[in-house]
Amino acid sequence: MSETTTHHDPAEFRGLIDLAAAAYGGVAILANDEFFAEKDNLLRAHAAVWKAHEYTDRGKWMDGWETRRRREPGYDWCIVRLGLPGVIRGVVVDTAFFKGNYPAECSLEACTLTGFADLTASVDPHTDWTEVLPRSPLRGDTQNEFAIDADARFTHVRLNIFPDGGVARLRVHGEVRPDWRALTRHGGLVDLAAVEHGGWSEACSDMFFGARQNLIGPGRPFNMSDGWETRRRRGPGHDWNIVRLGAPGTIRRLEVDTTHFRGNAPGRVMVEAQSADGEWHVLLPETRTQPHTRHFFEETLRVLGPVNRVRLNVYPCGGVARLRAWAEPAPTRGHGTLDRLNLLPEPEARAALLACCGSPRWAEKMAHARPHEDLGALLRLADRTWWSLGEADRLAAFAAHPRIGGKQAEVDTGARAASWSAGEQAGVDGAASTVRERLAAANDTYAERLGFTFIVCATGKSADELLALLELRLQNSRDVELRTAAEEQAAITRLRLIKMVEDR
Repeated sequence: MSETTTHHDPAEFRGLIDLAAAAYGGVAILANDEFFAEKDNLLRAHAAVWKAHEYTDRGKWMDGWETRRRREPGYDWCIVRLGLPGVIRGVVVDTAFFKGNYPAECSLEACTLTGFADLTASVDPHTDWTEVLPRSPLRGDTQNEFAIDADARFTHVRLNIFPDGGVARLRVHGEVRPDWRALTRHGGLVDLAAVEHGGWSEACSDMFFGARQNLIGPGRPFNMSDGWETRRRRGPGHDWNIVRLGAPGTIRRLEVDTTHFRGNAPGRVMVEAQSADGEWHVLLPETRTQPHTRHFFEETLRVLGPVNRVRLNVYPCGGVARLRAWAEPAPTRGHGTLDRLNLLPEPEARAALLACCGSPRWAEKMAHARPHEDLGALLRLADRTWWSLGEADRLAAFAAHPRIGGKQAEVDTGARAASWSAGEQAGVDGAASTVRERLAAANDTYAERLGFTFIVCATGKSADELLALLELRLQNSRDVELRTAAEEQAAITRLRLIKMVEDR
């Protein structure tokens, strides 16, 4: 068994969520070298193992990530996309069983990337990496612990090892920080108990057979070990698990899942919730439960308003695989731009909305429907209004767009719409002259054949991708293209409304 050492000041971060865990979606996406052992081993859930007589065609089999012996200056590295973006409080660089082939030192950098095009972005020289752990010595066959003092939210980390060698496991412990704008943008209920949304089991009465955090783990339970289970209670009382929600909210739906617990599920459950004043209230009255069953509760829930915590009480004991608490998150702040839109005189409101969709009738209907409750309500109404319009109104919206690769002066879009169009078509900037010429010719052919401008949601697309789409869609009939263009316009409108409300 490997020993444990602590570098810097001891920190109690080992009990926090492993943000990089493969079970939560963490993945080692890129390494400069993995000659002896694959980078994917870094994030495996189980502790590293030793196989004394196991060899591959490249050398000794090792349960970890191992690079070849470096014969030139430099160092090796591996980039990990965190399964749960958040604030890093500590890391464990475990060199278990690496005794004569461990790195002398390591460092850790972190960054925040959006989207999933991170294979390229992570190695882009313009990516803003922050050093969260300076170059520090390592010991072999040891769980090397490092406290991290960084309060920023990160999505990726880069483990650097000097100069080369092997690391068995990397654990990145911290606090989950969901993207609440993205989660609440379109409205609807959010599972505020889920670990991926910042939920955290603070305490429980017992967890002899199954860890308390399993109760709010991601996805469906894979077997009985992937749940929270207490020992058999022989005296009076009952067991319980307290979960701090990722954000305050009004719970509208509960799930108590006893999947895989066939002979050891609780006979009854009751759920309480804690309001902002610290008082506990009954959310779900005591209710009978069944083994190996997903129980859903809506009508029987009491409406308590925003709550911060829930306490699952199980009678008298037993195992529960998952607890889900779908809720309306309490608003943490107002959208200033949406408030301003609601208060604008109607002509100014129509003008602001026309920048998002160039159909005057659409803008008129949206302005008249104010006040909009929140961004989710605005987006839902925008979709319904758009699909209620006829062909003439849709063609008016199409005509408000410049051609792909064309100049903004081709249409009178207004300053804001022109700026957005330029950003959406940024992939055309710097395109080869031959590509631009083919785009211009294909745009002309499209307009002559179909009678309207080629419409595509160009955000994130290169000039080559846009040209390929344009040439492909030239093969469609006018009816098919009218529908396709309407779908693309709906996507553009949605993105622009989000930018307008979120001041992006």
